Amino acid sequence: MTVVARFEIHGVRYLDAAGHPCAELPPLGRDREHLVALYRAMVQARSFDAKAVVLQRTGRIGTYASALGQEAIGVCIADVLRAEDVLLPSYRETAAMLGRGVHMDELLLYWGGDERGMDFAGPREDFPICVPIATQLTHAAGVAAAFQYRGEARVALAVCGDGATSQGDFYAALNLAGAWRLPLVVVVNNNQWAISVPRSAQSGTETLAQKALAAGITGVQCDGNDVLALHETLAAAVARAREGGGATLVEALSYRLGDHTTADDASRYRDPDEVEARRQEEPVVRLRRYLHAQGWWDAGVEEALKADCAATVDAAVARYEATPPPAPTAMFDHLYARLPAALAAQRAAAAAGGGHG
Repeated sequence: MTVVARFEIHGVRYLDAAGHPCAELPPLGRDREHLVALYRAMVQARSFDAKAVVLQRTGRIGTYASALGQEAIGVCIADVLRAEDVLLPSYRETAAMLGRGVHMDELLLYWGGDERGMDFAGPREDFPICVPIATQLTHAAGVAAAFQYRGEARVALAVCGDGATSQGDFYAALNLAGAWRLPLVVVVNNNQWAISVPRSAQSGTETLAQKALAAGITGVQCDGNDVLALHETLAAAVARAREGGGATLVEALSYRLGDHTTADDASRYRDPDEVEARRQEEPVVRLRRYLHAQGWWDAGVEEALKADCAATVDAAVARYEATPPPAPTAMFDHLYARLPAALAAQRAAAAAGGGHG
């Protein structure tokens, strides 16, 4: 018997849960301006997230998927991508979408049931929020293939949760990325829960990153609550893809501090002691502690930032709530290049204010 393959999965971490360095820091660890900007973006995303939950609880938007405790992943994704790259998000990428230039009121429109919210004024080629699990990954492989075919130095980056790695679309996308050496980065936000299914019951693999190996692409795991580890890992993956080095699967270890969505009650299946223990590792507090230790942050600046973020969110809410509702005919307008006769009749009825009983 001979050994035909061996593999290792490298894990990346620079800051422990208390924000103390636990390894030699990358250059970003000494870049005050850059780290402060990332921290501000994380706090802004958390402020929006908290407000969105309040809006749902008061009936002003529909179901919402909170990203509480996972802000670092989205913020770092947005920071390492170029404007010409394409983001293909799931439903929990609020921070990444905001960082890419999607407006807060656009996101509120979407979660309020208005599809106009996904017609971004900013990143026109970024994909809309994807609620079906893992289907955005096959779309991402297609986008990356188009970049490759055109000879464009662009990258497609898709994000999914740990549960999505059990779906066939996940494996199909990775297989194509490996076979064709596509400029694709797949980020798995391993927040430990696929609704009520824990990571331990989701997959028999020791890591999710090693699922890349069967596809012939690079797999790496990093601490998704450590901005330094995340940023370095993602930047390297994006650069590799852009330079023709092929695809990367990045497993970012995090934890879903809130419910799966506002339609869920996680207290029915999670131990509150576990949640509280994980809360001590969350990314915003971790980076703030590091900034404090470097003398780059203080309580006064923190309070000013929170006030500024709250004002920004409130202004976005006001714009959202002042947006006139779409016309009844809007539901027909983006289905076909030419409406079939039956739907054309229904559209005409809707425009006339009538309908079919």
